[in-house]
This record gives sequence, structure tokens and C-alpha cells, in this order.
Amino acid sequence: MEQRRSVYMDHAATTPVRPEVVEVMLPYFSEWFGNPSSLYALAREAKEAVEEARGRVAAAIGASPEEVYFTSGGTEADNWAVKGVAAASRKKGDHIITSAIEHHAVLHPCRALEKQGYRVTYLPVDEFGRVEPGDVEDAITDETILVSVMAANNEIGSIQPVAEIGRIAHDHNVPFHTDAVQAIGAFSVGVDAMGADLLALSAHKFGGPKGTGALYVRRGTRIGTFMDGGAQERGRRAGTENVPGIVGLGRAINLAVAEMPRNAARVAAMRDRLIRGILETIPDTRLNGHPIERLPNNVNVAFRYVEGESILLSLDALGIAASTGSACTSASLEPSHVLTACGLPPEHAHGSLRLTLGPGNTDADVDYVLAALPGIIARLREMSPLRGGA
Repeated sequence: MEQRRSVYMDHAATTPVRPEVVEVMLPYFSEWFGNPSSLYALAREAKEAVEEARGRVAAAIGASPEEVYFTSGGTEADNWAVKGVAAASRKKGDHIITSAIEHHAVLHPCRALEKQGYRVTYLPVDEFGRVEPGDVEDAITDETILVSVMAANNEIGSIQPVAEIGRIAHDHNVPFHTDAVQAIGAFSVGVDAMGADLLALSAHKFGGPKGTGALYVRRGTRIGTFMDGGAQERGRRAGTENVPGIVGLGRAINLAVAEMPRNAARVAAMRDRLIRGILETIPDTRLNGHPIERLPNNVNVAFRYVEGESILLSLDALGIAASTGSACTSASLEPSHVLTACGLPPEHAHGSLRLTLGPGNTDADVDYVLAALPGIIARLREMSPLRGGA
């Protein structure tokens, strides 16, 4: 091993705020601090900044500015989409279709709605974590009020056939929602191309600040309000706007989309080298997710006979930040719902590692991880009771 270095490979969890983003946000904390709902000049400056950011978000996803609503992040946007459509469509029906590998920001609202009497179909996925569009069509009934399938999975990186799913939903006159939190800046995201009636995104996944996101709502889509109070966000989402965060979101998405072709190709090359190096040097290892239709920055592998938490702690001791499909770190003994839905036995799912790259990563970072991992896995396997019983 070379000298210890600091390597951040958990960009799917969050990304560093870009300096250009911080720069445009700073004046709205102090100099232009007005409340956008007020009428004087200081407030108008804030209001204009919010609307400029709204236009930037709309341009990035091929929408109209009036179809973009700012939220506190992807979780709120997903909750609003699922619960808002359900509330507005109860007279039409009570059936929702989603996938078994959605983010908990979609799964938990669905489960909450089930307690209120709604019916939810959780579609299975194949071994690569992809939904079969035909399964969506087969699940639709006259009482289906929403289809919700993520654009790309946050754990295993598999990209879903959302354009086909969106077309099927529209053929049956059912609104289609997609969680695009991991997609912005990774590949081209267009609401018309995807057939999306609702789309969620979050600033901190592409170089923006935490605590700021947006929900796209296609004009004419029936959806209830999420927060009651003032008339902000055209009466649909009450609360004084997070002006600095919104300004940062607008700048970050502008940069992410403009730089996407170059950055995606660069990180995909590092991703492929990581995958190849891990699979070639460490036996009893499996790539999770689709080998081709996957996010350009995502590496997710399962190592037999070891625990993901132990891998993370060993990597952290060497200055490498990553994550695992195991939920051990959240005080749960349950393995990743995504990996088990893909057919991995729980004991294999617990040994998963997710490495997600960003523009700041280098080939030297990849070399450092590839030099560290074989020894870590070998040492952990020597101590593993799982291997002894294999």
C-alpha cells in the first residue's frame, strides 16, 4: 500500500458542494436576505433569484418553470408525489404500482397509504434489479391511480426502462412518477422523453446544498398540497422559501447538466476499472446491478463470507469513504431490500460494498482502493465463521 490518502467514494450518499455553488449562495444569507413574499426591493431581489433558479431547473429537465416546485429535498418530493396524487385521486381509485427496490422515500409513503386503505402492488425485479415493463402493464387496473418507478437505483445503480414504463402508464391514462434523484448529472433526464408526470430531484446529489430539492408536476396532473399554510409555491407548498438553497440548486443543476457528457464518460472509465480490478483479484465476488445499464459512477459488489460493516471500517481506517448494502450501521440486522429483491441470499447481501465516484476522483484513487481491498477481504475472511461453515 502507498502512503495513506483520503479517498471519497460515496457520492451516491452526498456530494461536496461545488465552490461555484457556494459563491452564488453566499449573498442570500446576508446581503440579499429578504423574504420573497414581501414587496420591497430586498424581497424582490430574493424573489427574482428563486424564479431564475426555477427556470434553470425547468431547462435542465425539459419542463416549464411553472411546473417546478421547490421542496426540502428528494424525500419530500417523493412523499408529495405519492401522497399528493393518492389524496387527489381517491374518488377514481385506490391502487398504486411501484417496484420492490424503490428508495424508502417512496416505499414508506406507500406503506403509510396501505394503512389508510390504499392497495399497493410492489413489482418484482430481475437479477439485475430492473423492472419488466410488461409487469407494469399487467398490474394496471381500472382503479390504478399512480405508477412510481425510479429512474436509477441508488444502491446498485441499475437504470430502469422508464420511457417504456411511462408510455405504458400513459396508454392507460395513469400518472407516472419517477424518483430521478440519482439520475441528474449522470445521464440525460427529460420529462417528455421519460413520460414523467412527476419527477423528484435533490440538490446535494449533484454538487448542490443539502436540504433543497424539487418536484416536477406536469401541467394538468391532479395532486394535493403537501404543506398547508402560506401561499408560497403557487399555493401548493407552504413555508418561506429556502432562498440560498434554491439559488444553489439552480446553479448546481446548470453545471451538472452542462458537464454531464464529459464527467459521465470519465467516471464510467474509472468505474469499469474498479469493477474489473475487484472481480479479477478477489474470488467469490459478484457484481450487483446491471453490467451495462447502470449509473456511470456506481460500483456495487458482494463479497461472500464477510460483513459489509467490517469492510467499511477497514476502508475507513485507510481513509476510504464508501457505503454498504447492509443496514447494520442503522442498527438493523436486515439486509438491503434492494439486494434481496434481486435474489441475493441475506448472508451474501450483508457482504456488499458500494463505491460511487464523482468528478473529484482520480485514477490514483482507483489504484489506492484496488491495492487496499484484496488484503482487507482476505483478512476478514480468515476471521469469518461464515467461511468455516461453507
